[in-house]
Amino acid sequence: MSTTTSSPTGSPTPGRTQAVTLTADGVPAAPTGQDQHPFALARHSLILAGRAVTKIRRTPEQLIDVTLQPILFTVVFVYLFGGAISGSTHDYLQYVLPGLLTQTLLFSSVAIGVNLNTDVEKGVFDRFRSLPIPRSAPLVGAVLGDVVRFVTSIVVMIGFGYIIGFRIETDPFQALAACLLALGFALAMSWLSVTLGLVLRNSGSVQGIGFMALFPLTFGSSMFVSADTLPGWLQAWVKINPVTHLTDAIRGLLIGGLDTSDLVSSIAWGIGLVVVFAPLAVRAYRRRT
Repeated sequence: MSTTTSSPTGSPTPGRTQAVTLTADGVPAAPTGQDQHPFALARHSLILAGRAVTKIRRTPEQLIDVTLQPILFTVVFVYLFGGAISGSTHDYLQYVLPGLLTQTLLFSSVAIGVNLNTDVEKGVFDRFRSLPIPRSAPLVGAVLGDVVRFVTSIVVMIGFGYIIGFRIETDPFQALAACLLALGFALAMSWLSVTLGLVLRNSGSVQGIGFMALFPLTFGSSMFVSADTLPGWLQAWVKINPVTHLTDAIRGLLIGGLDTSDLVSSIAWGIGLVVVFAPLAVRAYRRRT
């Protein structure tokens, strides 16, 4: 294969050709000095994250699961179950809103796997593969692009909660820490969703298996009721469930009573998810594309 060469100054020289180096996969190798730049991964990932944000801006209905859906969940749980569970809708709102915030972020992390699976099926990632960019850049960019969805969810949940009576009972720094903890864990869970999106054959399977895995984690936790009210066998699961530690840490940072062990456990689980599933996602991406 040949192509037009460039002069020493970088301008094309008509009529002259040179061989293009191909990788083992038959893809043109990246130009020297471009992908080799130490910040190439960050730069290209941010550019591809901008692509994801542009898609959201052009199709804002993608935000329904992080805007309208959490509002509906809040209304249903607080006003339908709040009186029966806690005896007061306001008291239950204070308890359940951090849990609903956690649930919303975890559920919304499934969308990235669905979207990636769809893009792969449409051949979008074949185009990325032919570009002189780091192989993991499309995956990192997709995860970073979901920050917009997660931040939107946090703002909607806390904003709507304030409208119906929720109040943060700690200081602004702890409240910010709660939001950052929720955001960081959601990004970590996104790598699990990315892995499913690249391993499974179609988007329907990604969505089905993703939600099936999240249901026992979310409902089998302290999100909606205290673990002390549950049967003994279920309490055993709730106490080792990482989502319980995450929910209790966020709840403690927002309304007080933080147990440091919950915070440390949540951070450790988040790091563990990235360490395990990010390499698996990159490997699955290379095998599939």
